[in-house]
Amino acid sequence: MNALPLVRFGTSTWTYEGWQGLIYHKTYPRNRFKQECLAEYAQYLYRGEPLFRTVGFDQTFYSPPTDAQLAYFAQQLPAGFQVCSKVWEEITVPMFASHPRYGKKMGQANPGFLDADRFLEEVLFPYSQAFMAHTGPFLFEFQRTGVDPKTFLPQLDRFLSRLPKAFSYAIEVRDAGLFTADYQGLLKTYGVSHVYNHWTHMPTLRQQHARLEEIFTAPFVVIRLLTPLGMKYEHAVRTTRPYNRLVRPLPEMRADVVRLIRQGTAEHREVFVLVNNRAEGCAPLTIQALVDDLTRDAATLQGPLGIEGAFVEPA
Repeated sequence: MNALPLVRFGTSTWTYEGWQGLIYHKTYPRNRFKQECLAEYAQYLYRGEPLFRTVGFDQTFYSPPTDAQLAYFAQQLPAGFQVCSKVWEEITVPMFASHPRYGKKMGQANPGFLDADRFLEEVLFPYSQAFMAHTGPFLFEFQRTGVDPKTFLPQLDRFLSRLPKAFSYAIEVRDAGLFTADYQGLLKTYGVSHVYNHWTHMPTLRQQHARLEEIFTAPFVVIRLLTPLGMKYEHAVRTTRPYNRLVRPLPEMRADVVRLIRQGTAEHREVFVLVNNRAEGCAPLTIQALVDDLTRDAATLQGPLGIEGAFVEPA
């Protein structure tokens, strides 16, 4: 039995050929690796237990998946495996960046920003048809540019009020100025999780939790480990490829994750932890280290309540 039943570890995505020999050992047809290796990812064992019980659908930030795509991935996943899907950027960016991939929309305001009807029809509907058994929290990533707290939070309030309660949602803000009592209250009202994100310009995970009064706002918790604090994404990429070894362990980050997991599981909340290669160099190895930290703590702290009681912060 899984000693950490409420914790779901996974990587931001599963499609790294640099993990061959580490996670992947099968031979895949030419140009089919990304499409077919999800099953092997979901079956990977560490210390006799499945290491990955979730994964991020990062690619869905760029376009929503089709019914057929979701059905294909569902065939590769075991029962109980849940996916955290990034929501399409057409819903989450107030303005399109000055990047050639946006074509004529480049630098323009986005009329679909927080459009609930568009989210329900173009994003949520395919999941309800082909992926219900594997749908975990939807991740709404709001980047730093163009998000004004005075206008953003009322817009977010209206948007969340339209969403069906059959699904779970999590909000990732990348502007520390959005951490207000109104932000916390809004998440609590709708049972939505803050995404604790370890990212270049954000406060530490512990500081984010302190700003939320160390209170979780949903029945579940979402943590994303993205880049070292203060390090630009491009530098993190350049120094960690091909993502098959730990380049720079981040002990404070790991300790903060363990604290969040302890509190979340002690409160009987499911905890999703998604790790990016750029955080320490190799997401699977970071997850293995976190599992080792947690199981070591469980063995040390275990008392009359058993494993679950082991996650309670000692007095």
